[in-house]
Amino acid sequence: MHTVVNTIIESDQRAIPCMLMRGGTSRGPFFLEADLPRDPATRERVLLAAMGSPDPRQIDGLGGAHPLTSKVGIVRPSTTPGVDLDFLFAQLQPASDQVDLTPNCGNMLAAVLPFALERGLLPLQEGATSARILTLNTGMQCDVTVQTPGKKLRYGGEARIDGVPGTGAPVTIDFLDTAGSVCSGLLPTGRVRDRIALTGADRGALALDVTCIDNGMPMVLLRAADLGLSGYEMVAELNADASLKQTLEALRLAAGKLMGLGDVGARSYPKMCLVAPPAKGGTIATRCFIPHVCHDAIGVLAAVTVATACMLEGAVTQGLAQVGAGLAQRVSVEHPSGEFSVELALAPNQPGQVVRAALLRTARLIMRGEVLIPETL
Repeated sequence: MHTVVNTIIESDQRAIPCMLMRGGTSRGPFFLEADLPRDPATRERVLLAAMGSPDPRQIDGLGGAHPLTSKVGIVRPSTTPGVDLDFLFAQLQPASDQVDLTPNCGNMLAAVLPFALERGLLPLQEGATSARILTLNTGMQCDVTVQTPGKKLRYGGEARIDGVPGTGAPVTIDFLDTAGSVCSGLLPTGRVRDRIALTGADRGALALDVTCIDNGMPMVLLRAADLGLSGYEMVAELNADASLKQTLEALRLAAGKLMGLGDVGARSYPKMCLVAPPAKGGTIATRCFIPHVCHDAIGVLAAVTVATACMLEGAVTQGLAQVGAGLAQRVSVEHPSGEFSVELALAPNQPGQVVRAALLRTARLIMRGEVLIPETL
């Protein structure tokens, strides 16, 4: 009979503590900032190695060969008055060596407080624990609440979000100020609708009406029908349409300049979103690209931004979105794998100005341990 002894041998790899977590419909490792190199360039090399990028399969790292599972969270206690935690989000791509620190990610945001509690950055409260979180990428703040009955972090529950199997404990996120998260304002072109002319694409010369908007995520919204689509196509069908993707990328590059973002060729934003009338009793139907791959669902802040557009007179969503009256609105954003509900509060006498956006996510700790990277990095 053999006795197995757990030992740690010396090797030419470096161990870095991390936790693999799902936040909403995204997944990735979370790190304490203090456990990563302080030099930004070295940190980027470490994150690329940890995720296995660049490689389409990310076979040599933690990445899941998809943009939604090529994300990283970095957390630290905050020194900003009134804020509990600072969160830095990093978007990686399977086949790219770029680490994008400019956008937000509302899905990964849902895992920040659970991670901080797991690592002892904050004490658990009886019943529920809340924290104010500052997203360093854009300066956005939000209040996040998780369930902690008996001062025990609860992951299991009855909350269900489309795009994630099963159910979990609710994570509530109340965004405090999301307008102009990356751009100069909610409507970075100064208009609720723009017309962009494209030439040279496979589909020929096009002039497309778009709404360029940023209420947490820079986005370009256009009607699916303007591209000869229903807006209800399956994800695989859209991802296989090379002509469509070429057109969307040409439109994205042109819109990026209009939005004051410059050359966005190497950036993950603005996201592109096809909109159509709701098909399943919601408010609006969407097919969102992030930015070159059609999303199986829709991102948190993308949903907030689309929901906001539905409230704007003259946006491309007008005539498609089924919205009610009043300053408090529940907007149901349909997506390929279900729907995403956003609660909006509008400012009185200021049409289209959102003063509060609240939503529900779930999160789960999948693995805790260390990721090993080459010591030469």
